[in-house]
Amino acid sequence: MSSLTRIVVLLLLIVVVGGTAALAMWDIPAPTTKIVKVIPDDRFQH
Repeated sequence: MSSLTRIVVLLLLIVVVGGTAALAMWDIPAPTTKIVKVIPDDRFQH
C-alpha cells in the first residue's frame, strides 16, 4: 500500500470512529413540542 493510501484510510477510520463516539456521547434532547391531533371515529373499525 502506498503511503498516500494509508493516510487516506487512517483519516477515514479516525472520522468514522470519532463520529460514532460523538453520536454515542452526545445528549440529544427529546422534542418538547406538544402535538394535539383529533382523530375522527370513522378511522377506527367498530
